[in-house]
Amino acid sequence: MMRRRPLATERAARIAAKASVLVCVIAACLLARPATAAELAILRNGFSIRHEHRLVMGTNTRLFLAADDSSFTDVPTEEITGYEKDLSLPVPAPFPSSAPADSHASNSVPFGSAKPESAKSWPARPWSAKSGSAKFVTAPGLNQVVNSASAAYHLDPDLVNSVIHAESGFNSRAVSPKGARGLMQLMPGTANQLGVNDAFDPQANVTGGSRYLRELLERYNFDLVKALAAYNAGPQRVEQYRGVPPFRETRAYVARIVHEYNLKKTAQEKIARREEAKQKQVSPKPPAHARASKTAATAVTAESQH
Repeated sequence: MMRRRPLATERAARIAAKASVLVCVIAACLLARPATAAELAILRNGFSIRHEHRLVMGTNTRLFLAADDSSFTDVPTEEITGYEKDLSLPVPAPFPSSAPADSHASNSVPFGSAKPESAKSWPARPWSAKSGSAKFVTAPGLNQVVNSASAAYHLDPDLVNSVIHAESGFNSRAVSPKGARGLMQLMPGTANQLGVNDAFDPQANVTGGSRYLRELLERYNFDLVKALAAYNAGPQRVEQYRGVPPFRETRAYVARIVHEYNLKKTAQEKIARREEAKQKQVSPKPPAHARASKTAATAVTAESQH
């Protein structure tokens, strides 16, 4: 019995040593892996771009939209106010058969952030590297452009802004892999039909895109969901499927715009209610004697009429 104890102790020591080596190997592997947790680049215009990692290059910051560095966009560093961890789950890439047909916009690139119904921010489209550095329109300038185009075609500016956000991430130089250009991602053929000579000009692009959106709304009896689906996948697809096509990207596109637009409207309603409540609290009540005098005067007037 006395001889077995050292053997048992020695065996336990060997097991512990192997376990410690295994832990070290696992830790080394984890430390060696690159960080893949997505982050959100918060922009000055109030929106964000989801990316896997980033690289500062002079005055620009390159945001890599995929882990393999195949897609990226260059953003002026001064336009980024900070970074946050993206805690949402990515949407799986769609199957090849689920890609929509050619339209005015890029339709083959899947979105990569949260589910449509719970998305807090949207990823930027992986624009072509040939488009050069991203050029973001400043908030005052963009508001003026959007307000002007929205008024011309009787659209809600918040809706137009949500479409721009989904299409280009507010990058006026955005070019999709299929050739869609500018803030509202107009294909060259569509731009020509709309009379847009320079799709990279914010005013011309938003005016043309707003006109096209208005035409689609009228075409589908102001059914916003169908109009957005047609803007993304093309009217022929909407008519082919008699509604939103069964393309994952198109469905996510429509859901995200509707979700953001509804959030804006809900926030505006809450602000309006708070302001109304504040005004009621601030408005002074007349003194008690004044109310009594007013009541007495009313009573006298009522009696005099009998």
